[in-house]
Amino acid sequence: MVEKKIFMNKLTIVIPAFNEQEVLKTTLVTLLQIEDDLISESKIAEDSNILVVDDGSKDNTWEILRELNSENYRFTGIKFSRNFGHQDALVAGMSEAIETSDMIVTIDADLQDNPNVIKIMVDRFNEGNEVVYGVRNNREQDTWFKRTTAQGYYRILNILGVKVVPNHADFRLMSKRAVETLLEYKERNLFLRGIIPMLGYKSVKVYYKRTPRLAGESKYPLKKMLAFAWDGITSLTIAPVRAILILGILFSLFGMIAFVYSVIVKLIGKANEGWSSLMISIWIIGGFQMISLGVIGEYIGKVTTEVKHRPRYTIEERIGK
Repeated sequence: MVEKKIFMNKLTIVIPAFNEQEVLKTTLVTLLQIEDDLISESKIAEDSNILVVDDGSKDNTWEILRELNSENYRFTGIKFSRNFGHQDALVAGMSEAIETSDMIVTIDADLQDNPNVIKIMVDRFNEGNEVVYGVRNNREQDTWFKRTTAQGYYRILNILGVKVVPNHADFRLMSKRAVETLLEYKERNLFLRGIIPMLGYKSVKVYYKRTPRLAGESKYPLKKMLAFAWDGITSLTIAPVRAILILGILFSLFGMIAFVYSVIVKLIGKANEGWSSLMISIWIIGGFQMISLGVIGEYIGKVTTEVKHRPRYTIEERIGK
């Protein structure tokens, strides 16, 4: 009797890394052990690997990866010529991995997202799901400010018609087909958390408790978080521009009503000096106009970036296959 050969799906874990020398070695060893466990359980292929995307690090991140690759060929990596950003690093990693892999997990280098959940993600993939979202089940580690603003942000996105998975960052598993479809979205202003739910493939959520960073500092301070949140809105919806149009119409109606009222008051001889109200109106309308121009300018700037068709990133060096 000829033994039937079972073909396992290859898994690649993609890790964007920017100045992560304090945690990288621990992270990679931890993730390799998880892959080894899955291999021993015959859930993934033996050549499953880990791909690090060095997003222009200035520390020893790349040197650490090079050292680990010399010890184990399953540690691979690509190095950007400069810092291009977290979202571009994820796309670069998925673009590289999809050539040989059947499923891809993306996870940050700090391992605040519980890596053991990857085992559950693989099970959900084998059940027929093409996208498996890692979702936080609590925000106990966050400050009151961050927790409140995050919840408010999800509500705003929902109101604006942007469908995202609340409390999900970029910890997820995607099938080869899902990644190939994602890479057909060519825009430069990326917000993967909003684009991936648009793919429409069968998906499921797995929940976990987030933990503090192993070491090092967060790469997303308040300024970057605000910029990322704004990009999430402007890259996926034109609702802010429509809101400006509606407010402009309301201001115009209010102006016409005020004009009619002033004419009536003048005719009946009860006109009063209105310096204060006039100045307040000028400041309010002037401020609204400046905000409107800023929002419209933001969209024009994004269109300008898109039509230039510049590359998302430049790869300087590769380690491994």
